[in-house]
Amino acid sequence: MQIDKETNEKMQELQILEQNFQGIAMQKQALQIDESESKTALEELGKAKGEVFRVLGQIMIKSDKETLKKELEERLKLVGIKLKTVEKHELEIREEIERIRGEIMEKIK
Repeated sequence: MQIDKETNEKMQELQILEQNFQGIAMQKQALQIDESESKTALEELGKAKGEVFRVLGQIMIKSDKETLKKELEERLKLVGIKLKTVEKHELEIREEIERIRGEIMEKIK
């Protein structure tokens, strides 16, 4: 089957979009892990009695519980915003991929 230049370009565009989609999916996964770890840390901080510590690199530093709680809450908020942005971008790319796939399928029919 002979594929015209426009269809070939669409197929290349589709490949690039699929690669971008994979990159976004990896970003989303990393943010979800970060969100989960932050939530767990916040829960454990709520259960903690006495002194609390934070890990910085390869050392542990004594920290104020309230300050640490505020920092974790702020981190969760920031991760949530980033996650929503990534999910929105993921949806846009997915829709574009589906649109281009449809165009390619119409051309090769």
